[in-house]
Amino acid sequence: MPVMGVAKFEHFFRAAAGLDVSKNDLKRYNDFVDAKLYDLFLVGTADAKANDRDIIEPQDLPVTKGLQESIHAFKKLEEGIELRPLLDQLAARPALGMDAAEDTEQRLPDLAGGLSVALARALKTIAADTRRPSTDQWDEAFELFDLLV
Repeated sequence: MPVMGVAKFEHFFRAAAGLDVSKNDLKRYNDFVDAKLYDLFLVGTADAKANDRDIIEPQDLPVTKGLQESIHAFKKLEEGIELRPLLDQLAARPALGMDAAEDTEQRLPDLAGGLSVALARALKTIAADTRRPSTDQWDEAFELFDLLV
């Protein structure tokens, strides 16, 4: 999987949540986005099948109100940081044996961006007493997302 540039990654987390992250955090961030996109598409695949469709439509993806708000926040942040080209590479749709509609594919960078904003803000909440989240705090954030996404 392509890796987001370290400088943009660091800048994004500062802009989204006032956090300092390092290049050592980049792999866990990439793994997070990959896993959560997979989870969204896993549910989307099941929803499409339940509705007798063989293609994943945007409405099949379980985008919650909170994730939708994070997507909007990402779109505002993205203008200044120019992450879209990097997220286009990062947000490769997982292979689950079902094709996605073009509209669904086009939403991938925004979904990855929304997940990224949500993660940054969750880390800010968990690591309220520091600007640099620890490995344990990253793990706590991942556990919370596993419960919800």
